[in-house]
Amino acid sequence: MERGWLLIVFSAVLSVFATTFLVSMAAWQAGVKALPFEIRERLTYGPNERNELDLFLPKDDGKGLRPAVIVIHGGAWRGGDKKDMRILAEPLAQRGYVVAAINYRLAPKWSYPAQLDDCQRAVRWLRKNAKEFRVDTKRFGAAGASAGGHLALLLGTREVRDDSDPELKGISSKVQCVLSICGPTDLTDKRYAQALRDSELGKILIEFIGKPYDEAPELWKEASPICHVSPDDAPTFIIHGDQDLLVPLDQSLKFAEAMKKVGVEVQVVVIKGMGHGPTTPEQREEFMKAVGQAMEFFDKHLKR
Repeated sequence: MERGWLLIVFSAVLSVFATTFLVSMAAWQAGVKALPFEIRERLTYGPNERNELDLFLPKDDGKGLRPAVIVIHGGAWRGGDKKDMRILAEPLAQRGYVVAAINYRLAPKWSYPAQLDDCQRAVRWLRKNAKEFRVDTKRFGAAGASAGGHLALLLGTREVRDDSDPELKGISSKVQCVLSICGPTDLTDKRYAQALRDSELGKILIEFIGKPYDEAPELWKEASPICHVSPDDAPTFIIHGDQDLLVPLDQSLKFAEAMKKVGVEVQVVVIKGMGHGPTTPEQREEFMKAVGQAMEFFDKHLKR
């Protein structure tokens, strides 16, 4: 049964989430009245390859500083692009958020923690330049799907891992609110840690972490958001399908339980029948309702 699950999981699903998510968000955007915002593309936020972001700047009403959201694409840590999440970035900008849709270094050329370091650097870069973009440094969010959801959760549960750059010294990377869509939370789970090395799942995870679990269990633990849960973590909104074979629902449920135990607000919306992204009109409708709830959750915590 376990081997069958592993063979099914990564055979043809890597592009499913991106496709269905974009279709669903297109429907969302079609129903939202367009508001003016500026897009500054391909801004450099760091020295490494793929350290680029697209910045969405809502019209400045002059009433004060704006909250910001870092948006992180999925793709099994080895693919994807910032443009994949642009259609989520735009509705957030329409709601008054300064949004940075980012690229980050990819496996297998770059293994963990390169992806986390890049995401943390993007947050810190925007904080450093907060005055120019009229951003409130104390009101930052992160949103991501699949692998991007995993990285967003790390931004909400971990502080700066590498503070060696003198230009960013002392600037926090931790965010104050998170949206995770189908993001893995515990890579030490037996489904992942015991994945066959020659299976597609095993290859992806080993390429991401850099070493098999039996050679570096502490590194796999370090890369797992659930292992960093503490009372000062960011309030978190999670959307997950109960038929997700790529990232099983219990990954999100166990993470939510851990958050509740330490007193951090967390909300989980489970979409019945949905796998790793919506594929039917009914699922898309429920998914979009959940995205709307997530944006209200962000408003609650970031528009104080």
